[in-house]
Amino acid sequence: MRIAEILRKKGAAVVTVAPETTVATLITDLARHNIGAMVVERSGEIAGIVSERDVVRRLAERGPEVLSAPVAQIMTAVVVICTPHDTVDTLTVLMTERRVRHVPVIADGGLAGIVSIGDVLKNHIKQLEEHREQLEAYISQG
Repeated sequence: MRIAEILRKKGAAVVTVAPETTVATLITDLARHNIGAMVVERSGEIAGIVSERDVVRRLAERGPEVLSAPVAQIMTAVVVICTPHDTVDTLTVLMTERRVRHVPVIADGGLAGIVSIGDVLKNHIKQLEEHREQLEAYISQG
């Protein structure tokens, strides 16, 4: 299965944040949208990605003053990306090797969506259920 299929099912909407946004505002937006990460965009380009994990680690390192810092100070600047044409299996390996939980999807030079580890796992579970159903149907025929 391709990443495009996951995006068709979940939608292509991506919540983004500007690099100068404060970490406190980021936290509010993550909670409001019930998401774990946001793509950091500057002038329509991906500048980084920032997750709940980034916030927690920086809070532990620097204390509460990090809440007034800009997102650019805590974001991951080197972003792992994929395309709609990539396979879910390839992305699974990439996410595991690079230890990332959110991967922006790029198409036609722009942000086309975001895939989380939860999206990938849902896909794998669905495939396993389909295989089980096929095996049960095969066994019941014989």
